[in-house]
Amino acid sequence: MRRFIVVAATWFGTGLSPVASGTVGTLGAIPLYLALARLPLGLYLATLVPFIFLSAWISSGAERVFGEKDSGKIVIDEVAGYLVTMAGAPAGWRSVVIGFFLFRFFDIVKVPPARYFDRQVKNGWGVVLDDVVAGLYACAALHLTLRLL
Repeated sequence: MRRFIVVAATWFGTGLSPVASGTVGTLGAIPLYLALARLPLGLYLATLVPFIFLSAWISSGAERVFGEKDSGKIVIDEVAGYLVTMAGAPAGWRSVVIGFFLFRFFDIVKVPPARYFDRQVKNGWGVVLDDVVAGLYACAALHLTLRLL
């Protein structure tokens, strides 16, 4: 189980990047998004919600394994946040790239309530929910941007 938690939490090792592990982890989310993007939106969302729950459980386990709270090695939260960002977006390169940059922006800035989850909730849910909130902001911005383009 420990190996599964490490592989999933680091998203197949992307979280072990010595620099910008969150950015590298988000890049690692793109293939999963492209696979899921073929699903109807309802099924996409029905897959996304359990993935968020799984991500919180894995993040809690990874905190114990790594002996650190919200370790930079844990990037499954970035994967969940990017998948939230991309909900309902077309699977073209433009959406993928714009969604990537918007998610990274909102994940770094931590617009409330993301900042609350990041600073006040000290468990796997805190690790994941700030990224889910960032993903919601980025999703809205992505859809607006795509409409304007």
